[in-house]
Amino acid sequence: MEKGNLTSGFILLGFSDLHYNQVAVFSTILVIYTLTWTANLLLLGSIKLSPHLHTPMYFFLGNLSVVDISFSTVTVPKLLSCILYGRTSISFLGCFLQMFFFLFLGVTESFFLAVMACDRYLAICYPLRYTLLMTDKVMVMMSALCWVAGSLHSLLHSFSLSALTYCEDRLIRHFLCDLTPLIKLSCSSTTLAELLIYTEGSMAGNIPFLFILISYVLIGWAILKIKNGSNRSKAFSSCSSHLMVICLFYGTIIFIYFRPPSDISSQYDRIVSMVYTIITPMLNPFIYSLRNQDVKYSLKKTLKKLFIKCFSRNKTNMILR
Repeated sequence: MEKGNLTSGFILLGFSDLHYNQVAVFSTILVIYTLTWTANLLLLGSIKLSPHLHTPMYFFLGNLSVVDISFSTVTVPKLLSCILYGRTSISFLGCFLQMFFFLFLGVTESFFLAVMACDRYLAICYPLRYTLLMTDKVMVMMSALCWVAGSLHSLLHSFSLSALTYCEDRLIRHFLCDLTPLIKLSCSSTTLAELLIYTEGSMAGNIPFLFILISYVLIGWAILKIKNGSNRSKAFSSCSSHLMVICLFYGTIIFIYFRPPSDISSQYDRIVSMVYTIITPMLNPFIYSLRNQDVKYSLKKTLKKLFIKCFSRNKTNMILR
């Protein structure tokens, strides 16, 4: 890592080269960010306070909420700064720390989606043996594997890119420090970094997706075998929320990382990146809440408790006054 790299830093262009309503975009993203925190914290609170939600599925869902909150926090504050000031500088260390957590949380989320697919497979295909197969120990180990896999993947790519030498032109045509924009700024050989992206990077994305695909093929086959219509509908309903989240997450990822580059790709990359860094973390808790009766019931119960607690506190304060 050269001294020049450490002292110079980069400049994030954000959307400064595009024409847009600055106030409207800033306000919209701020509202989405606030909703992300609120919705995910409510979901976490509901899972924590409701004993009947203390199951493997909701344990993984709670982890996913933590990932979503952290994922949006890594990118949104800097994006809001870019929108407010047009462009913003970021130190070399700050840029690579942002990239580390961005990659770490992105891959961790994909592994949690795969683990949740495996959990649904066991619950639907082996209902009588589910509690024996998905024990607390297995549940914690699977969760730990997701976090460790994400951190190792991120550490590998962050180290390989931080070792490169970067040119005088340090304008990153994005609102975050990502792999592709940084590789484009390098003056040294990027062969090793690109090889890692196409090999290990592809594996980190394809392996969870393959697990999800296999799980849902087996789930679909098992559901088709169910003769009772109501039981078949119930089995499919337990997977529908997860399928919607998967389509939303992987749809944008495939568009960004698995298509041929073009001259106008940087503009679309920034816009599409907003979907999986900002919008998806907000939508996930709503998708799971609106399509799941247990979660809806627990959310209502949690909100009722919070309302009663706030009302009692205000009433006590008024009496004391």
